[in-house]
Amino acid sequence: MILSKSQVLALLVAAIAFCLAFMAAGVLLVSAAFMAGGLAVTFWVTRSLIRDVRRRRLDRAA
Repeated sequence: MILSKSQVLALLVAAIAFCLAFMAAGVLLVSAAFMAGGLAVTFWVTRSLIRDVRRRRLDRAA
């Protein structure tokens, strides 16, 4: 079976579209990982600051 020019062109366009889709998915995963890391660090800093404030209040009350 011989492919026509339009079929070959359609296959090339589809291959490029798949490559772009996989690249976008990879960027999304990396971006989501950095976002999760940033949220975790923000949560940790906030939690430690709240603990420090509570400790200082307890020390002053005594």
